[in-house]
Amino acid sequence: MIEKTEDALAWVQERGAGSLAEKMGIEFVEFTIDRAIARMPVEGNTQPAMLLHGGAYVVLGESLGSMAANLYAGHGRLAVGIEINASHTGSATSGFVTGVCTPLHLGRTLTSHEIVVTDDRGRRCSTIRITNLIKELPAPA
Repeated sequence: MIEKTEDALAWVQERGAGSLAEKMGIEFVEFTIDRAIARMPVEGNTQPAMLLHGGAYVVLGESLGSMAANLYAGHGRLAVGIEINASHTGSATSGFVTGVCTPLHLGRTLTSHEIVVTDDRGRRCSTIRITNLIKELPAPA
């Protein structure tokens, strides 16, 4: 298991969060088992009314929650999302949004994380909760 903050951030930056997260401009800025933070630009991720798309909040939340669960799972195991929900309570229209991911439950086979997304003024825009299942990877042949 990766213990130090710098090693965990290097791990997520090396591994990457996938092509969708890259296309949306998601940038990880802090990463540990206890707290993960990423930000995403509003520009390029809006709906026709020029508000950040609700699905964009969910992509940010799932990227954070899934990567945090995989860090916790450790070598030889894989965390996969099995449930996600979001409540949008505000609308970002410019700048960046920042997601702060904290664990609610870290178990042997399940993790749950809450991701709070705020705009540049610190206003909460969305609250996302994700549950991941931790699976053993098959041994290499």
